[in-house]
Amino acid sequence: MPSSETITTGADLIARGLARAGIRHAFGIPGGEVLALVEAFSAAGIEPVLVKHENAAGFMAEGVWHATGAPGLFYATLGPGVANAANVVANALQDRVPLIFITGCVDAAEAESYTHQVFDHQALLRPIVKASFRATAETAALVVEKALAIALSGRPGPVHIDVPISVAEGAAKASMRPPAPLPLPVRPAEGHGLEAARGALANAERPLIIAGLDVVNQGAADVVADFARDRDIPVITTYKAKGVLPESDPLSLGGAGLSPKADKLLLPLVKAADMIVLAGYDPIEMRLNWRDPFSPGTQIIDIVAEAMPHGVHRSDHLIVGDIAASLSGLSVAPAKAHVWPGGEPTVAREALRDSFASSAAWGPDVIFETVRAATPADTVISIDSGAHRILLSQIWQTDIPHAILQSTGLCTMGCAVPLALGYKLARPATPVVAFVGDAGLEMGLGELATARELGLPIVIVVLVDESLALIEMKQRSSQRPNAAVDFSGSDFPAVAQALGGVGRWVDDAGTLAGEVEAALGRSVFTVLACRIARRAYDGKI
Repeated sequence: MPSSETITTGADLIARGLARAGIRHAFGIPGGEVLALVEAFSAAGIEPVLVKHENAAGFMAEGVWHATGAPGLFYATLGPGVANAANVVANALQDRVPLIFITGCVDAAEAESYTHQVFDHQALLRPIVKASFRATAETAALVVEKALAIALSGRPGPVHIDVPISVAEGAAKASMRPPAPLPLPVRPAEGHGLEAARGALANAERPLIIAGLDVVNQGAADVVADFARDRDIPVITTYKAKGVLPESDPLSLGGAGLSPKADKLLLPLVKAADMIVLAGYDPIEMRLNWRDPFSPGTQIIDIVAEAMPHGVHRSDHLIVGDIAASLSGLSVAPAKAHVWPGGEPTVAREALRDSFASSAAWGPDVIFETVRAATPADTVISIDSGAHRILLSQIWQTDIPHAILQSTGLCTMGCAVPLALGYKLARPATPVVAFVGDAGLEMGLGELATARELGLPIVIVVLVDESLALIEMKQRSSQRPNAAVDFSGSDFPAVAQALGGVGRWVDDAGTLAGEVEAALGRSVFTVLACRIARRAYDGKI
């Protein structure tokens, strides 16, 4: 008689390990090579979510991470499924996103005599992941533990696990190891280096903090905010770190690194500072004019999650480790009674506000301010890449981290809608708005059907100017002829209706405010197509 004993498969062990880490969703498109994994996900309490493209699967997984703190999970079948996902994997590496990417593959012996859709997944992905593993029956549980630890340690990032069919479907050996613990906070060791950094801080008359995404990833925003307020130090953030210090705080100077208009006001302040604390600052978000922007005499205290030989700037006092614990180690230094006696940060903050104040005429700035005024304070937004991202990241203010989701390291298009969908799936009560250009929305229109299938009532604001506006601006600035940047318009409201949502054309602020209010009350997604003039961003970014 056949045995009734249940076999524990490699897929079972992988799914259970991921579920123990708090993962509750797996995004992807099934193929024959991952069917056992999809079944195991469901059995372990991880909901398989069908998307229309593997690139979107990774961004939805990132959206869930922003909402929950658990690593994102997405999967792909062999060959074209894996190849489709390369962009979002690279994005996760450059944007420091802890994703677990699981792929199905044929067994090694079979691959020697079977070539259909077969290529070396690990060879493709190794340059754009923190680590890549190939699971076996003996190591399936172990590689999940290692993948989770690596994805979350130091600077977070993607980790790949290739799972042969026989491993996913066959009996596997459970690991006796407990789940890998996350690294504990490490306070910098006492010694000459720490004392020198304290001295630089204590003697500073014009101190400045530049906060980056390491702060967000380590959950150290409150510590950075308290450190700044205790010492009256103004704070500049990167785009990914917006909200680390509430942007309503008088010490906040907003985000930097992408808008030349903002940088003209902020870089002179950086030059004038005599001491700068780089709190989790990762220069991967910054542009050319942020290469070593410091004055020769400025003391640089560089607190990072992980040392990197980036060569972008110097560090006089390098502290590697936990951001919060490191700032605590610095805090014993006495603070100057008065800093920035000339009031330069206040002048810069006011100038930034005036420079990005909206004009009276209908355009992208009016659109962004109108949506901000029509949405609750806790609204989370996602932004696609393009000229609108530069302007919106300056105009939209937030008082909490993880509230403005965007691709800032890789700056890839096609991310805004799936980021918004992932976040909304994990936090359905939070208002979520995706801002996207018309070209960016056309890249991923299929995910509107995903929004319909999942019943996710996000609001999508699309800026319609029938042009790759940012690239067209670069063409003109370099005196090149107009080429390959303009296109004819799509009827986005009609597309939204056809895919199960609501669509509206919008041409004025009053209509937009009313449509946003209506959209927030719907149970389906809404596309608000806002027509703007070509070259509407000239002089604004």
